[in-house]
Amino acid sequence: MSNSMPAEPAFSVESDGETLRLVLRGAWTISASRALESAADALGAAGRGAARVAIDFAGVARLDTAGAWLIDKARAQMAAGGAATEYRSLDSDQSLLLREAAYAPPASEAKRGRRPVVDLLVRLGKWSAMVAGNVATGVSFFGEMSTATLRVMFNPALSRPTSMIYHMENFALRAVPIIVTINFLVGCIVEQQGLYQLRRFGASTYAIELIALLVLRELGVLLSSIMVAGRSGSAITAELGSMKMREEVDALRVMGMAPIEVLVLPRILALIFAMPMLTFIADMAGLGGGMITAYVYEGISFQSFITRVQDYIGLNTFLVGLIKAPFMALVVGLIACVEGFRVQGSAESLGRQVTISVVNGIFMVIFVDGLFAIFFAGIHY
Repeated sequence: MSNSMPAEPAFSVESDGETLRLVLRGAWTISASRALESAADALGAAGRGAARVAIDFAGVARLDTAGAWLIDKARAQMAAGGAATEYRSLDSDQSLLLREAAYAPPASEAKRGRRPVVDLLVRLGKWSAMVAGNVATGVSFFGEMSTATLRVMFNPALSRPTSMIYHMENFALRAVPIIVTINFLVGCIVEQQGLYQLRRFGASTYAIELIALLVLRELGVLLSSIMVAGRSGSAITAELGSMKMREEVDALRVMGMAPIEVLVLPRILALIFAMPMLTFIADMAGLGGGMITAYVYEGISFQSFITRVQDYIGLNTFLVGLIKAPFMALVVGLIACVEGFRVQGSAESLGRQVTISVVNGIFMVIFVDGLFAIFFAGIHY
């Protein structure tokens, strides 16, 4: 009985005038992996130093992607040595394998640290371009949302009050426990530190004015916005990203419905209405924590605490936090929706955009709070 298995990969060296001809034979497949690698190494060495090399496939019995890649790697090594290389006697399948499995040498990494200033400027330029792109995307998205808002205002049938109330329950009502807890603890900590530091100057009672001013102007709205960015902003990005991955957003467009009206407006409006309420609750929780701490550390009664707050704090101080709240909600909602629509088709993309949404949301909340602080200080409000 004759053996029908193809021979192991091999080649012969022939001279064709000025051309060195390497005639391949046998099976250049992964099944003979050790012999395949040895034959490919020998093939590359055989053509080294020649001016012209022709790799002839006339005797090849079988060829797969592994063999094609190793053969093309040997050819690339010959070409790197200065030889003019070519393939001969190829059929269509072999040509396709060689084209698809072509060898690509690894890109040599530039030595780091050689031009630190240039590298720094390049990174700064990339970061600036990324920030400019994000700002442009945010402005464009805000314009689309404004247009959709006007469309809904002139055609109330397009509004979705049920969806907005549902999201308000998620964003506001279910966030109350964590908002109260965080602001209560922060109020206790700020009051305790104020009492401890001012006690050395005999002015510990002024810690009441300190906690009232900080909580009503800054801490209440800032901590609430940060919590909303981490809790609700991440949820919005994850929801929209999941819908994008499952092509539900495209399905809405196919049905003639605008995703901005159906998905974005109810969530952002719910955030805008919920944030002032959460800010008010946060203010009361922070003042409550300060009041309890003042009673425990200094024996200041609740009535005296409330009276001092009423005497020192004006209505403008209370309104500052409430004025900031809708703008904070708008910033968090816009960032969350933009990052949600940027999700691609993988779970890795979803996780990355949720992370970016939370980080950018918290950063922009603090940035906007700083702008408001400068603005209110400028108008002496």
